[in-house]
Amino acid sequence: MLNKNNVPMLETGDWVKGNLLSGELIIGFIESLSNVEGVAKVTIVTSDNKEINGRTVAFLTSQLKHLPAANVNNKEQILFQIDLALATGDEEWFNELSAKLHSINQLVKEVNA
Repeated sequence: MLNKNNVPMLETGDWVKGNLLSGELIIGFIESLSNVEGVAKVTIVTSDNKEINGRTVAFLTSQLKHLPAANVNNKEQILFQIDLALATGDEEWFNELSAKLHSINQLVKEVNA
């Protein structure tokens, strides 16, 4: 969904990037969102400050930029995303990616047979 400025509106579960007040870049996903207060609680998956990886931090929604959905094209990208799914405890995403990886492996076997 787009807002009046054609910018994607943030929703719970969205992947975002932003900067801490101290300037470190973060990438994570929105754990919870209060549109009334304009605050999003973001679980940080990766950051310039490794000590905060895995923590949930509150951000003003204006501090965050929506990341587009990844278009996975190869096995290495899927393996990386599987690692992210494991790191974030997202079982549904893990299962979806594992099924894609299995399909790729089956296709390679069929082509090589």
